[in-house]
Amino acid sequence: MTSINSYQRHVDDEQLAGVLAASGIEPNRLASWSQLSEASYNTAYRVRLTDGEGLVLKVAPDPSMPGLSYERDLMRTETLFYRTASGVLPVPAVVNADFSRSVIDSDFLLMTELPGANWYGLRESLGHDHDRLRRDLGFLVAALHRVTGTEFGYPQGKMHASWRPAFLAMLDAVLDDAIHWDTPLPRSVTQIRQLIGANAYALDDVATPALVHFDLWPGNILLHEGRITGIVDGERAFWGDPLAEMVSLALFASIEDDPAFLDGYGGIVFDDSARRRLALYRTYLYLIMLVEGDPRGYSGPDREALVKITSLHLRKALTELQS
Repeated sequence: MTSINSYQRHVDDEQLAGVLAASGIEPNRLASWSQLSEASYNTAYRVRLTDGEGLVLKVAPDPSMPGLSYERDLMRTETLFYRTASGVLPVPAVVNADFSRSVIDSDFLLMTELPGANWYGLRESLGHDHDRLRRDLGFLVAALHRVTGTEFGYPQGKMHASWRPAFLAMLDAVLDDAIHWDTPLPRSVTQIRQLIGANAYALDDVATPALVHFDLWPGNILLHEGRITGIVDGERAFWGDPLAEMVSLALFASIEDDPAFLDGYGGIVFDDSARRRLALYRTYLYLIMLVEGDPRGYSGPDREALVKITSLHLRKALTELQS
């Protein structure tokens, strides 16, 4: 298999035939296939069968490529998320997931294609539907968070019996990544660790590990004919505090300013513990967003703009932890 860029993989006709055969699909059922441009880390292909059925094939990067500590075996996490959330959220059905790297030399996930376009691309055209859709999204996310596990942490990593050590390990890992990649941060790693440690007690208020998607920005939510038809890209999922979900749902903002979503979700009490935890979760997400660009070699004006706004909001989150 050849690379399209440093992370994406090119699948040829013979390899696709092998994937289909391994998935119980006769190659003569293939009508067409094309690469999806939206993916930048995994490689994604839209596959159309002769009966009109649509599938999506995702191929993981070469496992030897550099990445963040948590970015190992992410496709296994995405597969687990879809299988676990099936019947709760409108997620793709897993047709086949292969991690043997014997069919092709990367992990792959073959799943059903969901109807719709991503919310981010449609955001300017929603009009009066916006609040209703945010309310519907709140209802769906609340249902997701009723799916609970037995331990905390990333499914592909070390799990913990309680949330504090699990989340602190996640934070430690991304801070170690920042040191390794010499990522510029608005405060020193030592200062950030001190602020995290001073607020870690709030994590003890989380007793039950809920399934958290952790990447529910509008680009990962599909809309079709005025309704939510898909929740995709569950590769960052973990078992943890459902409140952590709120940081990507209100990226660079506050979920407290989204009354329609909160009306659908229900039950959040924004007390001192909740706000400290939200600041910790914003810190974690913004650290990921800053550090991940270095091993991937991201550059250019768009990356510079993202780094600027992310650094600003990381600084705000750290200031909240000082209060």
